[in-house]
Amino acid sequence: MPLVEPLSADANQDVKKLAEFFNETLGFCPNSVLTMQIRPEIARSFINMNKAVMENYGRVTSALKRMIAWVSSNAAGCRYCQAHAIRAAERYGAEQEQLDNIWEYRTHPSFSDAERAALEFSLAASVIPNAVNEEIKKELYKHWDEGEIVEMLGVISLFGYLNRWNDSMGTSLENGAVESGKQYLQKHGWNKGKHQ
Repeated sequence: MPLVEPLSADANQDVKKLAEFFNETLGFCPNSVLTMQIRPEIARSFINMNKAVMENYGRVTSALKRMIAWVSSNAAGCRYCQAHAIRAAERYGAEQEQLDNIWEYRTHPSFSDAERAALEFSLAASVIPNAVNEEIKKELYKHWDEGEIVEMLGVISLFGYLNRWNDSMGTSLENGAVESGKQYLQKHGWNKGKHQ
């Protein structure tokens, strides 16, 4: 049971309109946003930040941003965000082989060296204590420019917020996210955990 129950999707019309963004990314409005709207300014600010961070500016594709989010959420242990990130990666065109082998991104041939560098950065930036070092930086700069690195860290930081929010809140997982979690993550032990 969540710490605080989410409100109805119709509770705040301004938030509802902004939250339409999630119908594209996930196919539903997340329960996390429906809980945030208890304080509408938090929900509005979060949605606008999410839109800015996830906007596709070029080579850091929408699919890669969602895989970065998955690695970050996996490092943090947030099962809610793991399921959401893998679902969004699927909806934004991640290759089937990458989705099926996300746990093996370091070695699986469906991931490029540039993607591996981005995903390693996500892992290093998401653990505590932070593990970003000169080696991570050197590998990033082989493949990505400063603007792209800023985009990646935006995703990692956004999901740092979401990981804390959803794990502390015990946010209930939506059916669509559960389906994606079962399809791509369950074979490696994923389950809903506290997010019933």
